[in-house]
Order: sequence, then C-alpha cells, then structure tokens
Amino acid sequence: MGLLGKSLEALLPSEAHSKEESAKRGKELRASVPREAHAEWAPRTDRPDPVELLQSQGETRVQALLPLRYERMSASAFTFYRGSALIMASDLSETPTTGIRVQACGDAHISNFGLFSSPERRTVFDINDFDETLPGPWEWDVKRLATSVEICGRDNGFSGKQRKAAVLACAQGYREAMAKFADMGHLDMWYSHADVETMRKKVATDLDSESMKKADKVIAKAKSKDSSRAISKLTEIADGQLRIASNPPLVVPMRDLVSQKAHERFAERLDSKAVERLMRAVLTEYRSTLDPHKQALMNEYTVVDVAHKVVGVGSVGMRAWIIVMQGADENDPLVLQVKEAQESVLERFVGKSKCRQHGQRVVEGQRAMQAASDMLLGWCRLPGEDGKLKDYYVRQLWDGKGSIDLATLGPKQLKELANVCGQTLAHAHARTGDRFAIAAYMGSSSKFDKAIAKFADAYAYQNEADYERFMKFYRQSFAE
Repeated sequence: MGLLGKSLEALLPSEAHSKEESAKRGKELRASVPREAHAEWAPRTDRPDPVELLQSQGETRVQALLPLRYERMSASAFTFYRGSALIMASDLSETPTTGIRVQACGDAHISNFGLFSSPERRTVFDINDFDETLPGPWEWDVKRLATSVEICGRDNGFSGKQRKAAVLACAQGYREAMAKFADMGHLDMWYSHADVETMRKKVATDLDSESMKKADKVIAKAKSKDSSRAISKLTEIADGQLRIASNPPLVVPMRDLVSQKAHERFAERLDSKAVERLMRAVLTEYRSTLDPHKQALMNEYTVVDVAHKVVGVGSVGMRAWIIVMQGADENDPLVLQVKEAQESVLERFVGKSKCRQHGQRVVEGQRAMQAASDMLLGWCRLPGEDGKLKDYYVRQLWDGKGSIDLATLGPKQLKELANVCGQTLAHAHARTGDRFAIAAYMGSSSKFDKAIAKFADAYAYQNEADYERFMKFYRQSFAE
C-alpha cells in the first residue's frame, strides 16, 4: 500500500487487513446496514432548498456566465441532474452507508464516462470527469450513477420496465466486477483496464448491426480527436498568424479580454499584466508538477495563443482556458486546457481535501481512479481578476476523447452501457478502497442491485421535483 505514495488521499484502511479479514468485515456490515437499506429515499423536513444550493456555488464563479450555466441546466431534467451534484451530495449525506471509503468520483453520472487515449495510444473506456473527486462513501457514486441511468431512460421515453432493466444492469455490473477484482491479485487488479477493442468484441453478440455501426462511429470519432483536430476547429489564420477564433461567449481569445472589445457579459476582462502572470504561471508552476522527462517535452513547445473557453454544464462559470502551443513546426500542435478547480461538492459532508490545492486534488484523484491517465496532467495556481490566486488543473484538451450521444440510445443499448459503466466504476473503487470488504458486503445475490434500482427510481422523482423548482426560479430570473 505504501507504493501508492503519501500524496494519494484515500482511502485504503490505515491498518492492514488480510483478504479474509476484510471479507468477514464486509459481511458483518450487513447486520448494521442491511443491503435493502440502500433502497431508502425520503427528503427530510429540513432539506436545503435546491436552488439555494446552486446559488451558493455561483458565488465563486464568473458571474457573467451564470445565466449560461442555468440555461444549459434548464434543457431537461437530465441536464439539470448533470449540474446538480451538490444537491445530490447533500441528500446522499443523509442515506445509509457502510463506512467504507474509496476515492469517490463525486459526480459519477453516465455522461461522465467515455473514451480517451492512454499514453500508449490505446483507446480505453473510463470515467472522464474528476472535478468533484474526494475520498468518500462508495455507495454515493453507485447511487448517482444508477440514478443517472434511470433519468436518462426517462429522458429517452423508455418504459418503466426498460429503465429498471438498465439500472439493474448497472448495479449488477458494479457488484460482479467488484467480486472479480476481489479475486485478483493487487497488480492484476491495478493494471486491469477496459480496452475498447476488447469491449467491442464482448458486446458484438448482444447488439444488432445498427448498434455496432453507431459504436464504431463513436470509436472512430474519438480516435480522430487530437490537438490537430482541435487546431482545425478552434483556430484561424489572420495576417499570416495562427490564432484562436473568437466565438463569444463560448470562446473568447485573450486579445479580446485585454482589449476594449471585450463585452462584459462574455467573461471577465483582464489587463496585460494579468495575461503576463497567467503565462508565467502556466509555463513554470504547471511544468514543475510534471515528471522531469515530461518537463523536457513541454520545454519543446511555445505558446501561440490563449483563450477563455466555456465547458460542460455544471462547470459553466468556472474559469477555463485553452492554450494553443507549437512544437517542431506548424504541423506539431499541442492544445492544453487549464481548468479551475474549486471545492469538491463532497467536502461539506465528508471533510476537506488533504491536498494543498484543488488542482492537485483533481489530478491525484484522477490518477488514482483511472487505469490510464493523460500523461500531461498537472496543476498550478493563477491570479484571478480580483488578484487572488485560484487553483487549476491542466490536461490535453482533446486526446482521443469520445462521448456517447445518450439521446440516440435504445433501451438495449442503454442497458449495455449502464453495465459497462458499473464495471468501470467498480474498478476505480477497487483501486482505491477495500475491494474485499465491498465485494463481500454486496454478495452474490441481487439484493443490493434491487435496492439501488428502487433508490434510483425514487430519487429520479426527487430530481424532477427539484427541476420544476429550478425552472420556476429560472423563468422568474432570466426570462426575457
């Protein structure tokens, strides 16, 4: 366990236990926390107002972008759910847990799983968002993922039977994968990964030809998403120079933020000194968080242009930059994303991070949970518009990243995807927690699966009620 390093926050029990002792402990936990107890959901009488929780997050974000965040969340009950991790974390803090901690994702909904390229250039499937990661109860991630499957099924118009089948497949995938990992040695479990080509062969017999065509299209698109494609999508040639194309409020180049052309509703205006500080911090502090051989690689690149870029749904309003860099020549681009990291939504309920800053928290959590991570992950602190330092993490903008269009999935496809996501989450938890105890606690029956399905159904109704409450606030505050 010491090989994981002192910087890994989580997770494994402070005292070493044998496999047998952990399994015994897991089974004994059923007496105090029956597996059926995870089906429970009922809002307490003093439940915090969901809109007030969302507004509390907005206090530290770019105020001009909050209307865009709320606009994206207003599209459907599912997009609202994607942006409401804090609301669910608050609710989950009132639900039964076994007390076993893992490196939790904190926002493990089905849209936060996808494809990307490993450092060895394999296309793998894994969790791809770690903004909220923190050591916490493993059950919280499972419930958030399962509920997202239920809500996605409702959004796609599936029947109750079809949705339940998908949620059960999700919980079953998690339970059976955890049992498999509990039977593995430490290294075999650690190095296990969801290689996309292997996964494709496994599901080929379960999906029809049309579904396989869609899957192959997603894989091909992911493989084509790299810095070269980012350059073609996000830049232009002006006066013979490569520069990021302006597309406010989504993409606002630094030159516009510095000049008087910046519009107050697009993003925060910066002065030339702020730009200089930004560049210095990125080029020095970030590089210092990389291994020496990666620092040498980054030293071969020079900055071409910088822009503010809006990302995601729940992340809108967080400060995020893209940096276009050039290596050997104009055909050797690198595009980095520098994204703000604030307090995890879990912190209010499980305690503060032990990391010195939130960018480091995100990066170390990602490295702990993912089978293969972006080799250029790092972190830094940058001065904000108010002069105060803010935490950021850095990654490649597009590195073989691919996402599945959930709106195009049929019931059977959602079921298969939910099962794979459950397995993937189990691997992340097995790497960072007591897999023997968790596996023994869940057991080989479907009791845990059924309890999670009941919870997901009940909480999906809660999400719909919260969405209605949010939409009333949204129409009153932002309706034209």
